Amino acid sequence: MSNTPMAANPLTRAVLEIDEYASGLGWDQPARLFALVDTARLRAQEPSLAAQLGLMDEPETTGLTPIEQDEVPTDKALDEFLATIAWPDAVVGCALTVERLMLPPSAEAQVPQGLSEAKLSKWVAEHPDRQEVRMTVAVLRDGTRESALRLREKDAPTDVLTGGNLVPGLAEALSATFEE
Repeated sequence: MSNTPMAANPLTRAVLEIDEYASGLGWDQPARLFALVDTARLRAQEPSLAAQLGLMDEPETTGLTPIEQDEVPTDKALDEFLATIAWPDAVVGCALTVERLMLPPSAEAQVPQGLSEAKLSKWVAEHPDRQEVRMTVAVLRDGTRESALRLREKDAPTDVLTGGNLVPGLAEALSATFEE
């Protein structure tokens, strides 16, 4: 993807590429799951697929290629869905992009106690300080993590925050998809 900024490592580049792809689809999108495969291995073992993905002419010899998977079901909790996933050996990592509402830490003291999950979601959705955020989280089999966060109100590639521990719970759930 031509607008993806260069990053220090292949996992960060993959996360930013997925973030850019999701950004091009607009907001209010369902969660999207991606397998991450070694680009050089993909070129060598699946040249027709690599050609179809436009990877044969790229000069880079290292990197990760995100491959979008089937739709994430909307009728099942995300953690329940992720618990059903097992990846083949060719998949070196996975990533998920999902939109959520977020509150600043200052709002934690205001959260009413004893709310059901549905009522808590409604309370957050109506909170004046809520922020819509798109989170892209990726993990490798070896435990390496990377994330990208994009706020809807600052929807620009230069305003994407990256870091390995931005969404630890989601990273843990994705890591569990590689456990046997």
